[in-house]
Amino acid sequence: MKRNICLFLAACVALLNSCTTTGPVGLFGKRSPHEQYGQKLSNAGLNETALGRSWFKAAEASLNNPLQITIPHKEAGYFPADKPRASALRFEVKRGERITIDLQKKPLTNFNIYIDLWEVKDSKNKKLLAYADTGGNAFSHEVEDSGFYIIRLQPELLAAGEFTLTISKGPSLAFPVKGGKIGSLWGADRDGGLRSHEGIDIFAPKRTPALAAADGTISRVTTNQLGGKVIFMRPKGKNYSLYYAHLDEQLASAGETVKTGDTIGLVGNTGNAISTAPHLHLGIYTTGGAIDPLAFVNPVTKPAPDIKALLTNLGKYMRTNKPVVLKNGTQKSSEAIASLKSGTLVEVSSASQNVYKAILPDGSYGFLPASSLNQLNNPIKRIHLSAEKQLFDKPQSSAPRISVLTPTTRVNVLASYNEFYYVEAEEERGWITQE
Repeated sequence: MKRNICLFLAACVALLNSCTTTGPVGLFGKRSPHEQYGQKLSNAGLNETALGRSWFKAAEASLNNPLQITIPHKEAGYFPADKPRASALRFEVKRGERITIDLQKKPLTNFNIYIDLWEVKDSKNKKLLAYADTGGNAFSHEVEDSGFYIIRLQPELLAAGEFTLTISKGPSLAFPVKGGKIGSLWGADRDGGLRSHEGIDIFAPKRTPALAAADGTISRVTTNQLGGKVIFMRPKGKNYSLYYAHLDEQLASAGETVKTGDTIGLVGNTGNAISTAPHLHLGIYTTGGAIDPLAFVNPVTKPAPDIKALLTNLGKYMRTNKPVVLKNGTQKSSEAIASLKSGTLVEVSSASQNVYKAILPDGSYGFLPASSLNQLNNPIKRIHLSAEKQLFDKPQSSAPRISVLTPTTRVNVLASYNEFYYVEAEEERGWITQE
């Protein structure tokens, strides 16, 4: 009977997964592919099944308990078909940066992973900002508020496969001076400390072209005491203005529409920069005043670190080879989730740099050094049972029983968790209470 129910659910899920997502429109616009798939599950009644409930629970739990990373970040992972799961990563970015998410998956067909980007408003509130279209593997998003963001990955039900996720960041605007070098940053002292620098200075030879950093409109062309010959430009669709100062010559006029890379002026040292080397002072002004332009135009980007942890361990059970701390992030300062004894069983979910994302038997998860885990090829020890033992499918006395091991049964202890051994006996694997 149980097998028939499982086959029926698998057939329902297969039918749902084969359907094309058409994009129903809700009150506030188009639903994300993840939301559309969830609605299909509910419409089919699968949200009332254990399998469906697990899928929705995993989606919510991952957002409430994301792991902490720094970007750029690259990881490879595995989603099993028999365990509905989701993975969420939390990171910090600055206003003006553009984050790019790229996902490569295997197999290429019949394995859809939904990718969502969320903004963390506070500990309880999160806002969905962007997502990859159905069948898409990449998208980018310009950050409008500095703070924390979450990327969530979740496959469809009963879909197994591997993935490689890369999260990178770069400037949202083009660099405004070809060959120029940033030499003075936001907040530097000016006039002997009487004021601070409200922009960045980009040094280049006199009369080097100053370029439009985005498509937009020239709003003002004027002169002032500090900036000398200046230009104000409003990027298309943005709520801020770019300020070009110390120009030797202005080559654009108010009201003119420009494209990214158009020459709008020539670098100079007019205004209060008369005694300094030629440079472009770039400022950004919002209704709330000046903001730091560096993240908007910084040409220095870092590649995501290579994955050095062995990918052959993805999806496998392993055990700790020493006492180790499971952490909620990849940094040394990350918070501890649990202190694990040597020999503790974990499931490897993903790999990044020199760490694995490990899942404990109770469902909690975090990062462990890859070097702290060994495969289960050889038992920790061998024991002969002195009495009858129940073999459970989880390290809980209330868990379903796989079988009953008779006295004198030879048992290979592969790992442990709390007061249970993970064992292999009579070609079966499961959990027994420690003697």
